[in-house]
Amino acid sequence: MNFRKPRPEDPEINLIPFIDVLLVILIFLMLSTTYSKFTELSVTLPSANADASRDRPAEIIVAVASDGRYTVDHQAVDGRNVDALAAALRTAAESRKDPFLIISADAVSTHQSVINVMDAARRVGLTRMTFAAQTGNGAPAAAP
Repeated sequence: MNFRKPRPEDPEINLIPFIDVLLVILIFLMLSTTYSKFTELSVTLPSANADASRDRPAEIIVAVASDGRYTVDHQAVDGRNVDALAAALRTAAESRKDPFLIISADAVSTHQSVINVMDAARRVGLTRMTFAAQTGNGAPAAAP
């Protein structure tokens, strides 16, 4: 006679459905993931749609050429440093009440050239400034 208790069978884990679910998740992730490599940051300069230019007697237009030359109200500035630019801005701002500065920089001018204009404006005390942009048809427009 066998008086031993029957031993219960060990539970068995079926791995086939588990593997099927994992494969479906893997396939879903592979299809929904895009593998694109960003090697450089593409930057485009802003364009603006603005009204036709209005006559503003208190505005000072500073143009920055691609080679770093400056003009203040269509007058060339002697020198490319901040001090010469500040002197030209001071002269232009003396005859105007509450002047408004518009920086019109060439698309390929250096960032430092524009920063020099902003630094010179700060030294002179010009706090109201904006940047000129091109409209879609190629005509220049100043941002309000």
